[in-house]
Amino acid sequence: MQIAKNTVVEFHYTLHEGDSQIESSKEGEPLNYLHGTEGMLPGLESELEGKTGGDSFTVTLTPEQAYGEYQEGLVQRIPIKHLQGLGDSKVWKPGMTAIVDSNQGRHQVKVVKVGRFNADCDLNHPFAGKTLTFNVEILSVREATAEEISHGHVHAAGGCGH
Repeated sequence: MQIAKNTVVEFHYTLHEGDSQIESSKEGEPLNYLHGTEGMLPGLESELEGKTGGDSFTVTLTPEQAYGEYQEGLVQRIPIKHLQGLGDSKVWKPGMTAIVDSNQGRHQVKVVKVGRFNADCDLNHPFAGKTLTFNVEILSVREATAEEISHGHVHAAGGCGH
């Protein structure tokens, strides 16, 4: 089956900036997404279109095709209680990445400065301004269920629980 609107795509990826590997899904679970619902970077989704399970490819995305250009002055003071994603650490430190929920959805932010109750956070995505290369291995493609299409996202085995 070819990747098209309303298909569920399961794939592994390795992400590079230049010669440096930034992240990879290969040591964990593959990524699953519902194609055609703006749940994927537009440049990557465009490259996935028409591919099938078993296909592999490499694509390089400019900042405009990925996370946008880096914008100066996007630092905002956020109450520490709203920062998510500490992992094993108990204390937020400059340079750490956090998740923040807003009325526009979830966003990754970079902690710049930490006070007692608030943290100054850079609202640019951590990959903003970077040219990124994705090595992609498509594992499977299937038709989305009616429920997945109506919800706009992929459901795990047994449903989505909402």
